[in-house]
Amino acid sequence: MKTMTAAAALAGAFCLIAAPAMAQDHQHHQPAQAPAPAHAHGHAHADFESGRFHVRVDGPEHPVGDVILIPGLSSSPEVWDGLTEQLKGRYRVHRIHVQGFAGAPAEDNATGPVSAPVAEDLARYIAERGLNKAAVIGHSMGGTIGMMLAARHPDSVGKLMVVDMVPFMGAMFGAPGATAESVTPTADQIYAAMANGPEESYRQQAAASVTGMINTESLRAGPLEDAANSDRAVSASAFRELIVTDLRPELPRITAPTTVLYVKFNDPRMTNEMVDGIYGASFATLPSAELKRIDDSAHFIMLDQPAVFAAEVNAFLE
Repeated sequence: MKTMTAAAALAGAFCLIAAPAMAQDHQHHQPAQAPAPAHAHGHAHADFESGRFHVRVDGPEHPVGDVILIPGLSSSPEVWDGLTEQLKGRYRVHRIHVQGFAGAPAEDNATGPVSAPVAEDLARYIAERGLNKAAVIGHSMGGTIGMMLAARHPDSVGKLMVVDMVPFMGAMFGAPGATAESVTPTADQIYAAMANGPEESYRQQAAASVTGMINTESLRAGPLEDAANSDRAVSASAFRELIVTDLRPELPRITAPTTVLYVKFNDPRMTNEMVDGIYGASFATLPSAELKRIDDSAHFIMLDQPAVFAAEVNAFLE
């Protein structure tokens, strides 16, 4: 019973089913090929060639360090606006915009995996930009990308914060002892439904998912718009990849100090203790990780609990 409850809860928490792309490049998001001048909306775009993502950069001329912020599935860099305002006076903040999400053209993410190749290009970005021991903060799918980066390129990451994500989401889609292989048929079914299902059902699921992941009603509009303007095929491929990716065997390779923030699943049958147990077991192969539950918040902690989240980030960075 616990396993099925956890499955339903975590699937609901992470399954941001994006609506079909209505506008591949709407007014709030500049494509990688045509970066806007910094004065237009307060940030500049990094001079970096990639078909996987582009980067918004804010910060002083002489920062105390670099912070890379990675949003989740079908999300935009704008989920980090509040945190960026707090950090950019001291830190150089690099906000990742994954191609295919929130109005950005799909480019190289049009087919196949998304998280793994984004992580590889992030390692290249860090090297080419000469970032020294950057702090990496990833939300949801961004947390998966952060774990991949820190495990596969440990010298690239100075500190890692994972926001409401487990290293093997597929565990919540199968029986106890599930493996990436055993949940692949389920992942394929979910992919097919996301990629090819009726458009109206897809839109309704997107709205319901965003509503369930943000308690603060007044802050749902931006993520709803991001989902509506994400490429359906990219979101479907990315979600399938998350289900079949098991990073638990790779966690011991992470050398960066790691903090994991998480919330109680959006399911009244789940207790704090049950959720704590799931996260403890999920990160058992990285015993040095500091696990912290944030109460009174849904999946988007940075929106529901901005002051608490900022305090945790500041403590993490210091």
